Amino acid sequence: MQRFIPPVARATCGFALTAALAVFAVTPTQAATWVATWGAAPLPPTPALGPFPATPSFENQTIRQIVRIGMGGQRIRIRFTNEYGTKTLHIGAARVALVDEKGNILPGNPVLFSGQPSTLIPPGSPFLSDPVDLPVKALGSISISVYLPEQTGQCTCHQSGMQKAFVSDKGDFTNKAFTPKETTEVRAFISEVDVESAANGHAVVVLGDSISDGIGSTVDANHRWPDLLANRLNGQNGQPWGMVNMGISGNQVLSDGAGQSALARFDRDVGSVPGARTVIVFEGVNDLGIGLSKPEGPFAQIVKAWAPSGPVTAARMLAGYRQLIARAHRKGMYVIGATITPYGGAAYYSTEGEAVRQAINTWIRTGHEFDGVIDFDAAIRDPKNPAQIKEGFHAGDHLHGSDAGYDAMTASIDLSLFK
Repeated sequence: MQRFIPPVARATCGFALTAALAVFAVTPTQAATWVATWGAAPLPPTPALGPFPATPSFENQTIRQIVRIGMGGQRIRIRFTNEYGTKTLHIGAARVALVDEKGNILPGNPVLFSGQPSTLIPPGSPFLSDPVDLPVKALGSISISVYLPEQTGQCTCHQSGMQKAFVSDKGDFTNKAFTPKETTEVRAFISEVDVESAANGHAVVVLGDSISDGIGSTVDANHRWPDLLANRLNGQNGQPWGMVNMGISGNQVLSDGAGQSALARFDRDVGSVPGARTVIVFEGVNDLGIGLSKPEGPFAQIVKAWAPSGPVTAARMLAGYRQLIARAHRKGMYVIGATITPYGGAAYYSTEGEAVRQAINTWIRTGHEFDGVIDFDAAIRDPKNPAQIKEGFHAGDHLHGSDAGYDAMTASIDLSLFK
């Protein structure tokens, strides 16, 4: 399969070449650029639904969140988010610090906004911090502490962080230790960390659902498959890679429900990511499960709330994937398709959905429309029952991976896809 080459790289006319040489002649050193090294897709607030708790709110409290980055750098900046807020978000103070291998938080630096220690973020808006001088190592962890002096309303959060965050009692604890009033696994008001890089660093963006979110893996262990892929990528050939995991639990390709659909959120969660070179598209099982089954119990409430916007057929799903491919190519990105993993035995399994899954996976493998293919289905399916995940590789629900399952998925990825 030929690797996709962005259109700008194929320009060969004399004028373009002359212009490029002229720019090179007056630019003797490569300018530093920003590359995303961590990310979590923001979600609109929701009431409690099935296994999902209601979106929290905060007032006169400090939230301390730990994130594990991909590539390192000498300076960082943080993308805060009030994109689904209905009122202005007041950040009273923020601080970022390194976390050592034992989990200790080291002395850090204040985060400023246009030189000021606090800021107001309008409703509906993201907000980039000023650059912070904080050398960070590849695959290291950082602590982000945010003081919220006023009632926030339900937060713009990422629901399933698979990492404990610590919420204080009343007060600003951004620059000191505190005994948590409570813990949570949401990613609150942060959606991206960028590093400044003068090297040849790039970002991989994962457009996915709960399986990419890491549901079923060990909390606080960074054992989501994108984390494991970051370990492999940053351990080869000295090529630095940021890892931006835009998986959303429950997300669908075609329909809104758990956040906006992949089609609706692509431009923000993929197309606007700094330094993004490659996107892995690994979504579809929720379209099949929600759109083609009639489950009982807690899943019935979810299926009703997230009902599809139209019929879920192989033709419509392929049309959706083709849209994602075209939009990625327009951004000059290399787009990899991952086969949908088995879900036989899951609460929303159906034979109709399985037939569509097989049709989609055959197209991903043989259609040659993606620039590369990752065959997660082959990596974890049960050879004796290919509609199901192999025992030991799922988290007990026949849908999400276990730590061993995510290990097997990551080991199946051909690293030559990332160049």
